[in-house]
Amino acid sequence: MSRAALVLTDSGGIQEESTALGVSCLTLRDNDERPVTIEQGTNMLAGTVPDPILEAWRAMHAAPKQGRIPRFWDGKAVQRCLAALRDFFEFRDLPYEQVQRSC
Repeated sequence: MSRAALVLTDSGGIQEESTALGVSCLTLRDNDERPVTIEQGTNMLAGTVPDPILEAWRAMHAAPKQGRIPRFWDGKAVQRCLAALRDFFEFRDLPYEQVQRSC
């Protein structure tokens, strides 16, 4: 996928991956549960009817969507989760090492 000029998919996971890779993506669906990939990323909703899909393909081919990687898509989710757990459990006087071992 990282070497593709354009990805066509109906998968939300692929929409996210194409955005993270900076690869243009057409989603062949009428709705999308991952709007951040459209608003900030490289994804465009193309629908499920052939003519609009071809129109979206032509538009994306002529001017590939220049997206950006959304906030918090930095590969540091584990660190943020651990910090939140640490803060939560420290409030209850549990040592961080105990929380870290349980994760």
